[in-house]
Amino acid sequence: MDKTTVLGKNRSGIDISPIDIKEMMALAKVTPASSSGDEQAIAQMRQEYIAGADVLGSVPLPSTLKGMASTAMEKLMGKSPEGFIDKLGCRLAFERTGVRLYDALITKCSAAPMGAHIPLDRLHEFRNEEFQHFKLVENVIRSIGADPTAQTPSADVDGVISLGLIQVLTDPRTSVAHCLEAMLTAELADNDGWRMLIMLAEKMGMEDMARDFQQALREEDEHLVSIRQWFKEMVIKDTVGT
Repeated sequence: MDKTTVLGKNRSGIDISPIDIKEMMALAKVTPASSSGDEQAIAQMRQEYIAGADVLGSVPLPSTLKGMASTAMEKLMGKSPEGFIDKLGCRLAFERTGVRLYDALITKCSAAPMGAHIPLDRLHEFRNEEFQHFKLVENVIRSIGADPTAQTPSADVDGVISLGLIQVLTDPRTSVAHCLEAMLTAELADNDGWRMLIMLAEKMGMEDMARDFQQALREEDEHLVSIRQWFKEMVIKDTVGT
């Protein structure tokens, strides 16, 4: 697909059939609701489900003696190592998804005419850096005695959040601009995710780890700047043609 927006036979709006909409509105006024209750009843039902729900998941117990000793020490110091491991697992899952998103974006830009304006070598560079970030977090998780293959609660949530992004990137009908907008959403979340992880590492007293994360953040900053600029240029070109 070339242009993001084209004029066509879009029949989703009501203005296309003013006579029919009058009949529909008249019918709605004389037809009662199919069920009793309102938004308050729905909210109450949701609250009941929330009150009775179990937690989304758990952080697995350390599988190594080093991990057990580290966890026990952190507990004695009043810290929550499981919370840190949860966020590490979240970052690991997001970086893995980032690789897949860039793979899909590279495919889109290679096939779509408007993709010629995006430097593929930079996309490949960003894709490889996402993979390096994934390996960085994987090694960090192993270094503290945790299991990088375990899906933590926050990783589970991030997986659900990312589903929409993947759907946009892999839909054959979406334009390059659509995909760049999805990538901008991903990079904004990725950027804040690394800042959160750096802050947690510093508060946990893991300065070396925080420095490694700072390097990843610098690279993510470059991703964000480039994706934002490409998206802006694509929208301007699609809208005003210059």
